[in-house]
Amino acid sequence: MSTRNADSGDAFVRAGAIVFGFGAVATLVTFVPLFFDLPRLPTIAYWLCMLMPLGFLCSLTGMLLSARAQRRRVKEAAQPA
Repeated sequence: MSTRNADSGDAFVRAGAIVFGFGAVATLVTFVPLFFDLPRLPTIAYWLCMLMPLGFLCSLTGMLLSARAQRRRVKEAAQPA
């Protein structure tokens, strides 16, 4: 089991996954009226679909932050004391 603390990037990845999930559900919900010939949803429902790319961007940022922190730890460990 690892004893290192979670990086701030890990929190970004988790939050991004949750936001992406909400965006995916919103996207599915907005497509239902199109297939079943139901009345259109309000415009805010379509704007909620934008959570999907926002969550993806947040997760990608978290991955880059984690990679940077890991690279920094490796570089510090490689330097002689």
